[in-house]
Amino acid sequence: MASSRDRQRKLARAKLDRQLARRAAAAKRRRQIQAGVGAAVVLALIVVGSAWALGAFDSEPKKQATEDTCLWTPQDATANTNLKDVGTPPTTGLPTAGTRTMTVTTNQGGPITADLDLAAAPCGAASISFLAGKSFYDNTKCHEITTEGALRCGDPSGSGIGGPAYSFYNENVPTAPEASPSASPAPATPPAYPKGTVAMIGNPPGSNGSQFLIFFKDFNPPTPGYTVVGKVTGGLDVVEKIGALPTVDNGSGAKVKPKTDVVIQSLTVGEPNAAPAATSAPAASPSAG
Repeated sequence: MASSRDRQRKLARAKLDRQLARRAAAAKRRRQIQAGVGAAVVLALIVVGSAWALGAFDSEPKKQATEDTCLWTPQDATANTNLKDVGTPPTTGLPTAGTRTMTVTTNQGGPITADLDLAAAPCGAASISFLAGKSFYDNTKCHEITTEGALRCGDPSGSGIGGPAYSFYNENVPTAPEASPSASPAPATPPAYPKGTVAMIGNPPGSNGSQFLIFFKDFNPPTPGYTVVGKVTGGLDVVEKIGALPTVDNGSGAKVKPKTDVVIQSLTVGEPNAAPAATSAPAASPSAG
């Protein structure tokens, strides 16, 4: 009898040990599951928090503060001695709304004022503003009265291939006029470059720097290629007077050089204005000089 009871006690103890082992294993599994769930929750909170901080849940994507507005391409001033190295404008933080007032005083009268359009031509406006701050344009000659009806200025060398030691691409170029049966723009088509337009011009075309045109006549080419940077707001009569000056050969066979020197005595650019520019309809106003 004693042996039978001992055997039963051993079997009961073994059964209890198995039950305790199963309970311990189950408890261990529960702890592992709870730890895994907790880690997943923490990871999810980290991901959501990071996405929120980066603006993933904003109604509109945020523009990175470091994003470049303009690209300034370096030019070799040693290969082209007509270039003048005064550094480059900043690429970020440039104003892209409203206008800046450009004021040009020449030995032929003035001032000539123009609104530079910061929204439509931020890079052209930034380049002129930067160079004006370096006195780049002061005491330079407007070296051409073009056959297109514009005064060409902004090249300190007067060669047509001078400028700063950087260039930038076209922007805000008017679209080509619609074709008509006579292969010329329809009479009602507004000119691509109305009288009073201020536009950038580069050599080669599209590689803009410091040179600009002020149109004293409407110009409507079949394929526009100049960046419109602004419009004249005052002193257009001075531009028209300069445009009527006699011209002589500029040395290349083109009779476009003013016979009388046209000198920019000063060119300044003011701070940004809140009002947006409208470059489509330049207006003349009496000269203050």
